[in-house]
Amino acid sequence: MPHDRPEQAEQLAKHSGALVVLKGAGTVATDGQQTYLNHSGNPGMATGGVGDVLTGCIAALLAVGLSCFAAAQLGIYIHGLAGDIAEQKKGQLSTIATDIIESLPEAFLKNE
Repeated sequence: MPHDRPEQAEQLAKHSGALVVLKGAGTVATDGQQTYLNHSGNPGMATGGVGDVLTGCIAALLAVGLSCFAAAQLGIYIHGLAGDIAEQKKGQLSTIATDIIESLPEAFLKNE
């Protein structure tokens, strides 16, 4: 079984016709044609509810008119950046999903 996360996500996207977001260390987004590998975020984000926050970020960006791939790419990056900001404030072991939510405005401002 291959361990190449981007390749696995690309194969799933091509097979399903869907945009695939594979969350984890180096979150991957792909529509099978273009692929984004994220480098923001930290291990403290591996906790309950954080994936729901990511989904909300992507959905909000879709709602303001970004394409599916662009919304996933920016949503993943901003989500990871907010996780990094929360980690600086709370510590890696203490960060929870609401800390990431509270850090989203700062992450968006840093991205402008």
